[in-house]
Amino acid sequence: MLKVAVITNYFPISTHPWNGHSAYQTLRLLARMCDVHVFYPEAVYPKLMQPANPKGSFDRSWNPPDVKVTYIPYPAVPVLTRPLNGFISASRLRPFVAAYDPDIVLNYTVYPYGMAAVRIARSLGIPAVLTAIGSDLNRMSDPICEMLTRWTLRKADFVTTVSHNLCTTARRIGAPPGSTRTKLNGCDTSVFFPRDRQQSRTELGLSQTAKIIVYVGRLDLRKGLMELVEATAKLRATQPDLKCYIIGDGADRGAIDSAIARHNLGEVITIVPSCVSSKVAIWMGAADLVTLPSYNEGCPNVVIEAVSAGRPVVATKVGGIPELMNETCGRLVKVRDVPTLATGLDEVLNAQWNAQEISAKYSRSWQDVADDLHKIFVELVGRR
Repeated sequence: MLKVAVITNYFPISTHPWNGHSAYQTLRLLARMCDVHVFYPEAVYPKLMQPANPKGSFDRSWNPPDVKVTYIPYPAVPVLTRPLNGFISASRLRPFVAAYDPDIVLNYTVYPYGMAAVRIARSLGIPAVLTAIGSDLNRMSDPICEMLTRWTLRKADFVTTVSHNLCTTARRIGAPPGSTRTKLNGCDTSVFFPRDRQQSRTELGLSQTAKIIVYVGRLDLRKGLMELVEATAKLRATQPDLKCYIIGDGADRGAIDSAIARHNLGEVITIVPSCVSSKVAIWMGAADLVTLPSYNEGCPNVVIEAVSAGRPVVATKVGGIPELMNETCGRLVKVRDVPTLATGLDEVLNAQWNAQEISAKYSRSWQDVADDLHKIFVELVGRR
């Protein structure tokens, strides 16, 4: 059985159990085929220099079911050590990874911890596999980190990306074409499947007659949430029974609350705290549509889950989203364009949709993703 050391902080923690959803879903199934151990690099900042959106105090003895985790702190200073975090975290992580004696190193997010993964793997003489998720390549923070990201992509033994669009980006930045492939995310079809809308609304205590829009994700303005608020304001004239539920947590909660108040939408838009997948599935079951008006994306789980749940999606035509859906299961709209977003939402709310037909559009499971990764591991270790 292969031993796989996973170096990433894109993974659930006790205070954020929904973090790193795609990584966890893949790893818990990979753990049935391999010995998997996650090494979680934890940046520790000086007390007076905490970042604006810290993860807070979490339980370092906690790990999600089926996957072993070791939390490894390393010193950091916001912004100042950003170009050094790959080096610093690698030096702190290496003794723990070496003691585990893995056959291969896997990483999620390319910098800084992908760089740490590559450095550690090279020092141990084993392969390193990177998984780019989107923000790690689409939003590089500065020229030095971009240079280090390029180095990491070039030196990795294999790079996987969660969309074809992101694969093109990775190759353009420096990933070798021959060892860079797209591996689309999956979905837990035992959780996300077409549900009875009325029953789902009863479970959540929602109106049976309202037109319901659901957003699930971070409260981050780059997800197009300001545009969603403005589009909802425009829809009130044509959709008098409209309700919009924004499900998630994040640093931009205050700005979103202010926008809701400014447009007098307190009775229309409700912000709901983040919840586990089983509850998200019920929210999708209750929805008339699911929306993601994001500025950029890799392979967003929420779109996959909504389609699997048989709900039409209104999303921006960015990143890997057009690879997951088309107008047979919703509408693709322009980014940062309130009128077209409002039109798309209105069209989908007024149309008739067949949940079973939508659900049949995407059938890739997390087991498929784990199987694909395992094949790559066997091939790489076999070469050694």
